[in-house]
Amino acid sequence: MIVTLIVAAEISWWIVLGLALSARYLLRMRRTSTVLLIGLPVVDLALYALTVLNLRGGAQAGWTHALAASYAGFSVGYGPSLVAWADRHFLHRFAGGPAPLPSPTYGPERTAHEWRIARRTVVSAVITLALISLLVPLSAGSAHFGTFAQWYWKLGIAAVVNVVVAGCFSLWPKEASAGVTVVDGRVVERPAPEKASQDAS
Repeated sequence: MIVTLIVAAEISWWIVLGLALSARYLLRMRRTSTVLLIGLPVVDLALYALTVLNLRGGAQAGWTHALAASYAGFSVGYGPSLVAWADRHFLHRFAGGPAPLPSPTYGPERTAHEWRIARRTVVSAVITLALISLLVPLSAGSAHFGTFAQWYWKLGIAAVVNVVVAGCFSLWPKEASAGVTVVDGRVVERPAPEKASQDAS
């Protein structure tokens, strides 16, 4: 049942986002779009509330309940960036907006990008840990901290790995190859194949 609820929440989240962007750019209904965007965290809260009700109804606590809490937690951490990504692509495809820029690949811009990812992951992990821990007192005895112990480790490892990766980019920034023109961390021009082969020889 919980897996079904998670899938339904995921589908609902993207449907609501699609409706919000359609209202904003196709129907020019910005107020309606804003209301729909506010509904995105409501989907996450509804999933978490149903998860608690499922536990209070006597269901045996398991990994699916922790997964539901993780879905809600990571939606909080990564939700705004996903909405911004979808907004840029929708604006370009359906409303004549500029083409979305790719993520930076080189230099300090790439380092900053990696730290943004690390920050989102850490925030998501902390919120998820809190939500999973809250399942214990809210479950009316159906869940225990030991039930979710492995999730604490997994979330901690995910956060640490992202911070370490970002730290590596701080210590050893990724630089473009010779002849590659980079602006704001993004490649704008590469050497012609003939010239590149001549330089290599």
